[in-house]
Amino acid sequence: MVCMSALKDRMRADLTAAIKGRDGTRSSTLRMLLTSITNAEVAGKSQVELTDDDIVTVLSTEAKKRREAATAFDEAGRSAMADKERAELLVIGDYLPAQLSEVEIAAIVTAAIDQTGAAGEGMRAMGKVMGLVSPQVKGKADGAQVAAEVRRQLGA
Repeated sequence: MVCMSALKDRMRADLTAAIKGRDGTRSSTLRMLLTSITNAEVAGKSQVELTDDDIVTVLSTEAKKRREAATAFDEAGRSAMADKERAELLVIGDYLPAQLSEVEIAAIVTAAIDQTGAAGEGMRAMGKVMGLVSPQVKGKADGAQVAAEVRRQLGA
């Protein structure tokens, strides 16, 4: 089967380089990511080849898991485990699109509110605005951060 994903090819090449360079954190993280991608490919009724966009979705999910785990470990006083999660998060970040700044997210949300005419509707318009914003920020911003900005602008 020919791989159609340039991102997956890059990750495989980087894994080989990490193994040769004896970079334990990078190689174990890349192995885990490639396994997650393979699991996503075989998860449905039939096996599919994920596109780069689909892979970004998988990577975003893995990044979110690492952020949440690092926070949980910090709160539990297990800084070594939190540092390991953050190190994995840095590796995952190498394969995600550049993250949007808070200002860029705010501008996208403002434009979506204007476009949907949701300015006076308050929280009832949350779904309508998120539906427009989500595809624009997919893989480029944390969903919780985006939702918080939508809530703030809708006046909740």
